[in-house]
Amino acid sequence: MMRIASLQTGSALAAAALLSACAVGPDYRPPSSASLKVPSRFVADRGVPVEKDLAHWWTGFNDPVLTNLIERALAANLDIDAAGARLRQARASLRSAQGGALPTLDASGSISRSIGQGGRSVIDPTTGQTISTGGDTTVYRAGFDAAYEVDVFGGVRRSIEAARADYGSSEANLHATQLSVVSEVALNYLDARLASGRLVIAKQNLAAQDETLQIVRWRVQAGLASALDLEQSRQLRAQTASTIPTLETNYASAVNRIAVLLGEAPGAVTAEIGTGTTIPLPSQAIIGAGLPADLLQRRPDVAAAERTLAAETARIGVATADLYPALRLTGSFSGSDTSFGDLLSSAVGNIAGAITAPIFEGGQIRARIAGQRATADAALAAYRSAVLTAIEDVENALTSLDAANRREREAITSAEAAQNATTYARAQYQAGLIDFQSLLDSERTLLSSQDSRASARADRATAAVQLYKALGGGWEAAPMPASATGSSVGAYSHTSSASRP
Repeated sequence: MMRIASLQTGSALAAAALLSACAVGPDYRPPSSASLKVPSRFVADRGVPVEKDLAHWWTGFNDPVLTNLIERALAANLDIDAAGARLRQARASLRSAQGGALPTLDASGSISRSIGQGGRSVIDPTTGQTISTGGDTTVYRAGFDAAYEVDVFGGVRRSIEAARADYGSSEANLHATQLSVVSEVALNYLDARLASGRLVIAKQNLAAQDETLQIVRWRVQAGLASALDLEQSRQLRAQTASTIPTLETNYASAVNRIAVLLGEAPGAVTAEIGTGTTIPLPSQAIIGAGLPADLLQRRPDVAAAERTLAAETARIGVATADLYPALRLTGSFSGSDTSFGDLLSSAVGNIAGAITAPIFEGGQIRARIAGQRATADAALAAYRSAVLTAIEDVENALTSLDAANRREREAITSAEAAQNATTYARAQYQAGLIDFQSLLDSERTLLSSQDSRASARADRATAAVQLYKALGGGWEAAPMPASATGSSVGAYSHTSSASRP
């Protein structure tokens, strides 16, 4: 009888294994570039200068302070730490899903001691066996229970597939956070340098306007100029002075933001950044922006959207598996004896199989399937949108960089001409050859031209940073945060670190 039962059980398991070779629900295949409407080339790509090494593009600015700040931000930024913890959470969810495909096993054991006189017989409540005792008696009991739900229609495998895709999405989101932090540090650094440069320009012009104001006072006292000239000079001087507090605020905001991005308190890096006025520009390594299709792999936000689509597609199979019967196998093995060595010989076991199938669910299962298909459709739309947005970002960045290059060339010419015109106007006004209004216009134009020149240079550097970000550069060589492996020490300590699946 035992042999027949074993053969029947083996046949059932073999049949279940054959059935479990298939999984219900759609098999995921990434959408093609054509279906995503990815163009063959960028319209605005004209061989614009971009760094060949996109993984370390900030080193092309040849600014040691900028490089140091970015590397520190990648190591200590709190948003990156949070993204790393979410990655670790996704890894744990994946391991949990993988554990659902394995049998469960529970063991139990006990020892009981009876103290008394005379021999007697007792019945073990666990096994129903009669145990003869005499005097003091020790009874040993041990057993285990096992259960396994056969993944006949692939619901568990689809769950694992979804969890693995969720893990990939979390990893891509971590890289997207790293990319964002790198670009934000660079942009705020450029803002700080621009504010510092504009502050120097404003103070230089203020000093020149103080000299002009003194000249006007002398001429008014000598009866060579009117009070109108004096008031106009005072007005221009006050207008220039009023811009200084705003520029100081802009500088402080930028450096404080950099400190927070580095996981430090505001003001922690102010002295390190200093008051330098040179706005760094990237080196001119001229190559094209690449192919739009490259963004599907390089841009982490696009990769995250694609992995989310894969996860939601797999969950259609999870929901569909609920329509079909479930096969659950259970078994137990237990025994008891007054001798520990005889436990195995006195043990008895049993194995059972149970099939459950939905009969009437009021349409709930099919409603869940329909809902999950809608969720997958939404994920597909989000993925398509992410792809098109990435292409849009690159096109806009290419256009902005080209425009910034042309604008800076003209701004340089304008500032040089304004400086010369102001020098001539100041000399001619002192000689009485021109009226004060001409000098006033020259000084006002000089401040505007110099300010525009500094802004144009900053716009050129900013456009380069935005292009690198749009191309998806800056995360490839970033270190894996400690929070992603569980080795960091925060509000509590970790006793072990998780391994990457």
